[in-house]
Amino acid sequence: MSKVRKLEDTVAMIPDGAVLMIGGFMGVGTPPHLIEELLRQNKRGLTVIANDTARPAVGIGRLIAAKAVRKVIASHIGTNPETQRQMIAGETEVELVPQGTLAERVRAGGFGLGGVLTPTGVGTVVEDGKQRIELDGTVYLLERALKADFALIAAKRADYLGNLEYALTARNFNPLMAMAAETVIAEAEDIVPVGVIPPDSVVTPNVLVDCLVAKEHRHG
Repeated sequence: MSKVRKLEDTVAMIPDGAVLMIGGFMGVGTPPHLIEELLRQNKRGLTVIANDTARPAVGIGRLIAAKAVRKVIASHIGTNPETQRQMIAGETEVELVPQGTLAERVRAGGFGLGGVLTPTGVGTVVEDGKQRIELDGTVYLLERALKADFALIAAKRADYLGNLEYALTARNFNPLMAMAAETVIAEAEDIVPVGVIPPDSVVTPNVLVDCLVAKEHRHG
């Protein structure tokens, strides 16, 4: 059964205040039309979990510039001066997480784990408010798993069942996030008949994907 849905109807399922995981790295692997539709529908108060906030006019940066985001959980905001400005002004809450730790927290959420133990951040400001655990003479921080209401995923190709194939670095956070959200919405550059994508090329299987939109599906 096809999982292809209209873009506007799919985004309409996302309420104000939702927790979103958004794939990508500096905009590469971020679903542009899902971002655009979030803006068009004027979604507000969002919590965004992502590697970064790109730049003001790119990817997640567009949500930041529109002040649609209440909280950001990311590995850095160094390329987006608007995110920095909003954080300093107290307009947006920002939680910075070391990149590897961020990936593992998302992975833990997808695999049903409560969290991960990592020595990264011990003795730094990253440690503030976190539980320290010593094992075999090494101190670790307990980093809790991350989950989301919705994951917004970008894929190179999908079939009509929702099996996803990625291109190059767009594969970074997308497959992890597709496992860690209650509802997974994927945007594909191309949607092809079942069987066109070789089984070995499927990275995210259709059982994880709830809704699929094509890049050419635009409002109006």
